[in-house]
Parts: sequence; C-alpha cells; structure tokens
Amino acid sequence: MTADRGPSTDLAPSSLAPTLLSTTRETTRTRPNARLLTLLALGHLVIDTNQGALPAILPFLREAFQLSYAAAGTIILAANLTSSVIQPLFGYLSDQTARRWLLPLSVLVSGLGLALTGMAPSYGAILALVVIGGLGVAAYHPEGYKTASHVAGDRKATGLSFFSIGGNVGFALGPPIITALVAGWGLWGSLGMLAPGLVVAGLLTAALPVLSAERSEKPRATLSADGREAMVRAMALLILVVTLRSWTQLGLTTYVPFFYIDLLKADPRIVGPLLFVFLGAGAVGTLVGGPLADRWGPRRFIISVFLLATPLAVLFLFARGLWAFVLLGAVGFVLVSTFSVSVVLAQAYLPRHLGMASGLIVGFAIGTGGVGVALLGWVADHWGLPLALGITAVMPFLGFVAACFLPEPRRT
Repeated sequence: MTADRGPSTDLAPSSLAPTLLSTTRETTRTRPNARLLTLLALGHLVIDTNQGALPAILPFLREAFQLSYAAAGTIILAANLTSSVIQPLFGYLSDQTARRWLLPLSVLVSGLGLALTGMAPSYGAILALVVIGGLGVAAYHPEGYKTASHVAGDRKATGLSFFSIGGNVGFALGPPIITALVAGWGLWGSLGMLAPGLVVAGLLTAALPVLSAERSEKPRATLSADGREAMVRAMALLILVVTLRSWTQLGLTTYVPFFYIDLLKADPRIVGPLLFVFLGAGAVGTLVGGPLADRWGPRRFIISVFLLATPLAVLFLFARGLWAFVLLGAVGFVLVSTFSVSVVLAQAYLPRHLGMASGLIVGFAIGTGGVGVALLGWVADHWGLPLALGITAVMPFLGFVAACFLPEPRRT
C-alpha cells in the first residue's frame, strides 16, 4: 500500500506549487496593457495621418508647380525612401536598446514636415520637407511596433492589429483633413496639420517614464537550429509579398485621384472622400484581420486575401458612381487587412529581432512601393493613366503567387 502511494506523493500540492506559480505568471504575462497600446496607437494615428495626407495634397501641388505625373510620383518616392526604406536602420537601433524618446520626437517631426509643405517655395523645397517628415515616420514605426508587441500578450496578431488600426485610421483621415484645409485656406492650410502632432507629442512625452519602465518580454519560442536559414529565405520572400501589396496600395492612392480629376473631369474635392473610403475600409480590414489571422494562421490569411484583391481592383476600374466607391472600399478592406498580419509573420520569422522585423516589413518592403509609384508615373506619362492603373490592379495576383511559397514559422 505504501509503495503504491509513493509515486502519488510526487503530485502533492507542494510539488505542484511551482507549476501553478509558473502558470499564474504565464497568465499575467499574456494580458495586454490596454492603456499603453491605446497611447501607442494614438501616436500611430497622427504619424500616418501625415503620411496619408501627402497623396491628397499632390493634385494641388501639381497644379501650383505645373508638375508632371513622374514628378508627382517622385514626391511619393522621396517620402517612401525616407519614411520607410531606412526603417530597418531604426529597427536595428531599437533592437540594441530601447529609445522610447523617439516616439514623441518622431510624431512632432512628421507633423512639421507635412505642415510646411504647403508653404514650400519650390519643388526642391517640397522634396526636402517630405524627407524631413519621412524621417519622423521612419523613427516611430520600429520602436512603436516593438513596444506594442511587448505589451500585446500572446495574441500578437490581435494586439498589433489594435496598434495598427491607429495607423490605418490615420491614413484614412489624412486625405479628407488636408483636402478640407487646402480647399478652405489654400496651400497654407497645411499648417493645420501641425496641431495634432504637438498635442500627441506632449502626451507621449508625459508618458515616457511609464513607457521606459515597461519591461521587454523575451521571446518564449525560438527558431530551431536547422530552420534558421529557411526562415531567412522566408523573410526575403515575405518582403517581396509586402512590396507587391505596397505597389498596389500606393499606386491606387496616388493615381486614382488623377484618374478622376484628369480623365473623368470630376471635382477635385472628390479626392478626399475617395481616399477616405479606400483607407477607411482598410482600417476596418486591419481590425477584422488580426483575430482571423490568430485563428487561421497569418500565412493562410495572407494567401486568401491576395487572391481576392485583384478581381476587386479590376472591377473598380470599370465601375462608376456609387459602385466605384463600394468596390474601392472592398479593395482597401481586403488589401490593407494584411498589414499587421505581415508584421506578426515577420516577427515569427525573426523572433529575436522584433525591431528589425518590423522595420523590414513596415519600412523597407512598404517603402520600396515608392519605387513602383515612380515607375507607374513614368508609364502614365508615356502610355496613359489607364494602363498604369491596370498594372496596379494585377499586382495582388503576383503577391498571391509569391505568398503560396511562404513557409510556416518553425519553432521549438
């Protein structure tokens, strides 16, 4: 009898205490810090409001400075080279040590760059201000995504979707805000974009002690030794997929306004509502996409979404009236819903370098879309806007083909 009870004594409450304590700690660690996520999302909103406003102010700048389509596309290229392509550098610095002070500073600098764009005396000055604002955008995203990942708990896709929703809402609000300001007060109305940056930079500055005290969560799962090389290749393929998505998104936000104003002879004030529908639907898609990706897996979600985007984009090019708004919103919903999901997948491929992973996806991959916009501008100048937009519409299908070869993250 005693011998039979011996093994059972190993399961006594005292021996289970470490397991229960570990479980309690694990449960505590998975809870998101809603206040910090909300504050970071608010900063993301202001940052991307400035980014989203730039394509909407382009038609007014093009008219004021008599710019070609290629010159207008070069402004987007300059913005993306500075705001996105150099983000991996900020991501590398973020992985070395936390630089929370970059969060309020970057919000202020991005707002300053865009606010002064309407006052620029020349095309060169516009490019310089776009570069200044872009540096602010580049500095915010890696530090913001890394901090958001640390406080998001185990449901990374859902947590980062909440952070990303701020940016997507900002992209949606930027066009109607800048359109209203410029329509009401001329190009100098862009100065109004500085006010949100000042307010949110102040809030982030006040919260720096709390942000700095937030302890970083160490990744609990790492790649297996024999899978690291495969994950590097997977990361390169994911960058290609996100680049193709970026070409589509930036191509639509840049050239759809010109399509309506120059070819369809629509009122320039339609630009704000058009981009708001596209980017606003994308914000909703981001919020919906995170939980779905947590349930289905980020890889499967990305493949499914890319398959839907091309037919919707093609239908939009032939639609007019209300249906055009509906289809453009549908394209934005499915396309932009992969935004935060792609960051989650990138961080799974590079679990020990969260800042670099975020910089490569949100920065480099998306920023190279600016190169595509400049090339599309050259196509539009030589062969017309319809062809440029047609090329843009088929880009998601190429992304679908590339996404089919993405591997699942391998963990131990």
